[in-house]
Amino acid sequence: MTLLIAAIFGFVGGLARACVGFLKSRRLEKKGKFEGRNFVFTLIASGIIGIFGGLLVSTNFALALLAGYAGTDLIENMYKISQKRKKMF
Repeated sequence: MTLLIAAIFGFVGGLARACVGFLKSRRLEKKGKFEGRNFVFTLIASGIIGIFGGLLVSTNFALALLAGYAGTDLIENMYKISQKRKKMF
């Protein structure tokens, strides 16, 4: 039961990070077009990453929530770095 709760907290952390990233991108880019399919994919992927992050620190639910958030943030930043490298070469 503890692992399930940790996974749920990680999932919620991942969803929170996806929503923060979405709102930040909408504010910075000011694009009028909303891609619902991309947003749903991001929510699902962030939630799954959050589950794994939450399971890694299943001893504390607050840490599970933060692990879900941070795990998604880590993946997003790695993607941004790889995109910048592609533009350089």
